[in-house]
Amino acid sequence: MDAMDRSPGPLRGHAVGNESGPPAGPPRAETPRGPQAGAPLTDLETALNGVIEGQERIVRLALTCLLARGHLLLEDAPGTGKTTLSRALAQASGLEFRRVQMTADLMPTDITGARIPMLGGPGAEGFSPGQPSLRLVPGPIFSEVVLADELNRTPPRTQSALLEAMAEGSVTIEGETHPLPSPFFVVATQNPLEFAGTYPLPESQLDRFMMRLAPGYPSRDSERRMLRSRRSEDPLDGLSCAIERAELETAMANVLDVAVPAPVEEYLLDLVAATRQRDQFLLGASPRAALDLDRAARAFASIDGRDFVTPDDVRYLAVPVLAHRLVPREMVSSAAAEECEALLGAVLDQVTAPTIGADGSLSV
Repeated sequence: MDAMDRSPGPLRGHAVGNESGPPAGPPRAETPRGPQAGAPLTDLETALNGVIEGQERIVRLALTCLLARGHLLLEDAPGTGKTTLSRALAQASGLEFRRVQMTADLMPTDITGARIPMLGGPGAEGFSPGQPSLRLVPGPIFSEVVLADELNRTPPRTQSALLEAMAEGSVTIEGETHPLPSPFFVVATQNPLEFAGTYPLPESQLDRFMMRLAPGYPSRDSERRMLRSRRSEDPLDGLSCAIERAELETAMANVLDVAVPAPVEEYLLDLVAATRQRDQFLLGASPRAALDLDRAARAFASIDGRDFVTPDDVRYLAVPVLAHRLVPREMVSSAAAEECEALLGAVLDQVTAPTIGADGSLSV
């Protein structure tokens, strides 16, 4: 199928810039590093930053989304590294990668797979007398990292097939349920500048993505390094697996052991509730959004080497996790994403966060 290929393995506004610098993270005082800290995740992040020039924060957030077992929506102009990021993440993690170009004529079975007539008769593999001679041909959804390129260019029926698989972790083909691999990570891309021939995702579908990020344009220095590093070869060609499979699974399991102190939990709930109570929003953050923010904060803390979440983690992740799920009551411009992020930024400024004392204690 020419719409697919194999290979090994928007954040704007208040949340993320695209400037060069140290790996992403909210500013915080020194905190003790927990048992999650170690070389595997550091090596993985370093390998990704070696391919994705000047996007340290985007890399950190994409890795956070993977460890939290969420799904990622990349929304930006063409040529800003969306496909490269997803390929690099799969390749450096040692995960199977499939790309699907989402087009207007793509059918749900092109995503999920289908049963087709078998060739041969008695003696052929899978042949059973008295039974239909059909065999299952799995679709690209059965890969560990799936890139759905230009998701909004395919009809709602095909979008739903992908998004339902994201939610259920399995697909049903002709009445038979088939589990998807673990980990299972979907990266979908959209071009927010083109609307002709597109099928915008409804709010209920956007809610299934843990984060929305926008890589944006690199800084001049980063773009210069990119030009020089790609004149002779593509850095992706030399990117090898930077983490063992067992180490990746352990890192994902460690996220579950990260603690959320009660004051931080209340702060998270206050932020979510504020989006539902403000007159500026027609639709606030869902309970699924609260769960995703909690899981993302724990994954972010784990990557940072801590076994507890801080208020800064929650504040830093609020825009990429929540903004795409909100609907403003009044649209004052055509830039809905930027408008929601600005309104959410105002909420973040108004909701009081717990403070961390010199001894590491939290107070409201």
